Amino acid sequence: MNASLQERILNVLTAVAPDIDAQQLAPDIALRDQVDFDSMDTLNFAIGLKREFGIEVPDAHLRELASIASCVKYLQARLPTPPA
Repeated sequence: MNASLQERILNVLTAVAPDIDAQQLAPDIALRDQVDFDSMDTLNFAIGLKREFGIEVPDAHLRELASIASCVKYLQARLPTPPA
């Protein structure tokens, strides 16, 4: 997993839900199963990702942001590839 990308995602997540201890989150387990993360938190998280990465997350794709690992996968597929 891309550690830098994961760290940026966790920063967005803790900006949305500052009471979350990001270091205690298991990357492959749904956020809603680990913390009190409701649909409004998910929407705010998607907005935060748009601000951080410049990637629009349509409502139909919100379920792809279920876990940290799925967020990384989702963003990797949409972010421009850095030049070699």
